[in-house]
Amino acid sequence: MAGQEQPHAALAQSGAEKRSSVPASSHAGSAQGAWPSSSSVHADTTELCPRGEGGQEAARSLLGTKSCFVPFRKNMQRNKQVAMGRKKFNMDPKKGIQFLIENDLLKNTCEDIAQFLYKGEGLNKTAIGDYLGERDEFNIQVLHAFVELHEFTDLNLVQALRQFLWSFRLPGEAQKIDRMMEAFAQRYCQCNPGVFQSTDTCYVLSFAIIMLNTSLHNPNVKDKPTAERFIAMNRGINDGGDLPEELLRNLYESIKNEPFKIPEDDGNDLTHTFFNPDREGWLLKLAGGRVKTWKRRWFILTDNCLYYFEYTTDKEPRGIIPLENLSIREVEDSKKPNCFELYIPDNKDQVIKACKTEADGRVVEGNHTVYRISAPTPEEKEEWIKCIKAAISRDPFYEMLAARKKKVSSTKRH
Repeated sequence: MAGQEQPHAALAQSGAEKRSSVPASSHAGSAQGAWPSSSSVHADTTELCPRGEGGQEAARSLLGTKSCFVPFRKNMQRNKQVAMGRKKFNMDPKKGIQFLIENDLLKNTCEDIAQFLYKGEGLNKTAIGDYLGERDEFNIQVLHAFVELHEFTDLNLVQALRQFLWSFRLPGEAQKIDRMMEAFAQRYCQCNPGVFQSTDTCYVLSFAIIMLNTSLHNPNVKDKPTAERFIAMNRGINDGGDLPEELLRNLYESIKNEPFKIPEDDGNDLTHTFFNPDREGWLLKLAGGRVKTWKRRWFILTDNCLYYFEYTTDKEPRGIIPLENLSIREVEDSKKPNCFELYIPDNKDQVIKACKTEADGRVVEGNHTVYRISAPTPEEKEEWIKCIKAAISRDPFYEMLAARKKKVSSTKRH
């Protein structure tokens, strides 16, 4: 058989050499989706083969248009559609999956879709996270099939989290995070029976590790937790009992020595926070200097702070407004519509604790007693007020985690 394969190899090699010498302009038709005619194919085989001795006939037999070029063309078309499907998925995950299914590129089963997301080739990991976090019953089935593809046997919890959190990017919504981490905890306990008393213990400790990673490696966090504090924080979470101190210390050292590698393929900066922004968009901000002018800024609400940038592509914010101890209210402005203000309640003359970057690069304290902001539409104003109020008053993610921790801490072991 090896001897029979040699003419194919030689023919492919000579064909590649022949194609490399053809001017780029000769391929203009194929760039527009055209395909060589039968006569042009036969002309090519004439050039590719040795003259005489039936060489042309042999080439036509090997490279017959029906047996070779048609499947090749179909394969090229399929690859184009798959690439289009990936692009659609990255812009809108549900529409991308629907496109791939409608074009017979993906089976409409949770297992097949999970495999597609797990391989992740050409897919935006934020889009993967958004799709897996949806609460539709089918999406939840895909999530569990996706988690089943991960093998966590004999991995400690940090190692398993490293693998899991690299396969997608956690969405920002608390309920989505809850579903995804619940699925992770179930899978980890399934692969490692006996390590924890319950999946709730695994769930709570997983979040403790994620928050430890942020605290140890976020430059904005000055008070770094020690191993002793990490151990103390996780007392009583193993169905009312304590986890082995050696286990917790090893997990701590693993995170301290090597932070999580988090996907950053959507351009958002993860140095400030582990999760996605709660909201982002263009707003007008009234300057706080002597001359009151309106500046258009790109605002990002995340990690209980409001950041604003001059451009969406900027790496560093022009200003940071911590929302702690602030309130928000709607206001009327004679020059701009859809306005709201951030202010300190019961202390109207106090300067809000904030900072900004001057044009020369110096970081200075802000001088606002209120921050007046204008949204493009009434609907966007309402959404911004709603999101900022939620950030000021409570954090649903931490509320959710606190409730789970209270549950496992109060459980009595039998």
